[in-house]
Amino acid sequence: MAKKKEISVEEKLRALFDLQIIDSRIDEIRNVRGELPLEVEDLESEIQGMTVKLEKLNSDLAEFDTSIKEFKNGIEEAKELITKYADKLNNVRNNREYNSIVKEEEFQKLEIELAEKKIKELKVKTELKKETIETLNAQIADKQKHLDAKKSELDEIMKETEKEETLLMEQSGKFEAKIEERLIEAYKRIRSNVKNGLAVVAVERGASGGSFFTIPPQVQMEIASRQKIITDEYSGRILVDAELAKEEKTKITKMIKAL
Repeated sequence: MAKKKEISVEEKLRALFDLQIIDSRIDEIRNVRGELPLEVEDLESEIQGMTVKLEKLNSDLAEFDTSIKEFKNGIEEAKELITKYADKLNNVRNNREYNSIVKEEEFQKLEIELAEKKIKELKVKTELKKETIETLNAQIADKQKHLDAKKSELDEIMKETEKEETLLMEQSGKFEAKIEERLIEAYKRIRSNVKNGLAVVAVERGASGGSFFTIPPQVQMEIASRQKIITDEYSGRILVDAELAKEEKTKITKMIKAL
């Protein structure tokens, strides 16, 4: 791995501040999207879960339909047997044979009654399933409509910002490449620990940007000398002087507009 070219402390401070400006702009772009990507993901997940449930309900309906047909076939078979038993009763030779046929006939009649009861129960279940399916289909359609609107909104934002974000990410990588790994790690750590993601700030009116704690004059002079990396003792942010910040903001703003 090629060793990074050694640069002065001032160049490091400028590169860090430039990196901060670019990363802050990337943050702004992503903030515009807000919770939209997560909302889209959640809606897609919800619809997927509801669709799986719908498939199960339709599968249950198909099973009910199959069972009803089987019970109906069973009833027809039982009726055919009862007809045969009626014919046999006309030709019985003794009481034993008669009783046997009557028992078989009664058994088939009970089978028909049981099958008819099962069919009624399955028809009730079928109607309930159909109502549930109708409700679920309406819910899925509503969720899908909501999802389409969110996707359209997200796509519109992505069209407007995706190119800029990609180019800014490339520039961010270039500035990172100028700075030693130790400093980059510190920069990223500070960014992750502060609410607004500002790891590098300028000294404004004797205090670090966004802070009310005054920086001692001696420290302000050291910051302005650009001879070493100095951090704010309260927030941990890396500090740069106001003049350097102004120069870099002008330069990077022009660069971003040119992208």
